[in-house]
Amino acid sequence: MIRVTPILLAILYALVMYRLSAWRTHRELDARSTELADPGLKVLTDRLAAALGLDRIPVYIYEIDPVNGLAAPDGRIFITRGFYRKYRNGEVSGDEMASVIAHELGHVALGHARRRMLDFSGQNALRTALIMVLGRIIPVAGVWIANMLTGLLAARLSRGDEYEADEYAAALLTKAGIGIAPQKSLFTKLEALTQSRAGVAPAWLMSHPKTTERIAALERLEARWQTAR
Repeated sequence: MIRVTPILLAILYALVMYRLSAWRTHRELDARSTELADPGLKVLTDRLAAALGLDRIPVYIYEIDPVNGLAAPDGRIFITRGFYRKYRNGEVSGDEMASVIAHELGHVALGHARRRMLDFSGQNALRTALIMVLGRIIPVAGVWIANMLTGLLAARLSRGDEYEADEYAAALLTKAGIGIAPQKSLFTKLEALTQSRAGVAPAWLMSHPKTTERIAALERLEARWQTAR
């Protein structure tokens, strides 16, 4: 029983952390967001909605400065105030903003948004279990090894999700008549758009695939579609 105790504790910890994370995320988004009311972007989201057979796609502004888009576990799509500001300043086009929304819709449709929260809780549980086990075997380096292994796992899962959401967005944008070009042009801007004042890329960008690799993946996808015609 003593040997399995760390595993049981880790599972219990994961369940508690999942519930707590879901509650905190929902409360934070409710408190700091409002529905987007932009006529120009609504024309584009209506085209995405039509391509999906929906009446409309509500998008919300999340009142934080970092440039990002996100899909909440409850299925809502958010654009940060910082990202919207880039659009209003002319640094990002409407079609490029539509590509962000399509990407986040991909995360929702493919189940990434909910799974990511489960993965986060599971990774914390795995980290806890590894620390308990490795800490006994390698007292000094055990914690470092546990953190490294769970960090590598998290990055791998996140990057896989990004490629899948990119592919979903490419298909949706093409069906809506917007095309893949805005996706690729936005990727070329991402690094500059997401730089902090200190010139350091945010952690979320580090967990995403490199922009050159994402563009190359889209071009391979386009080539497959052209061959299939």
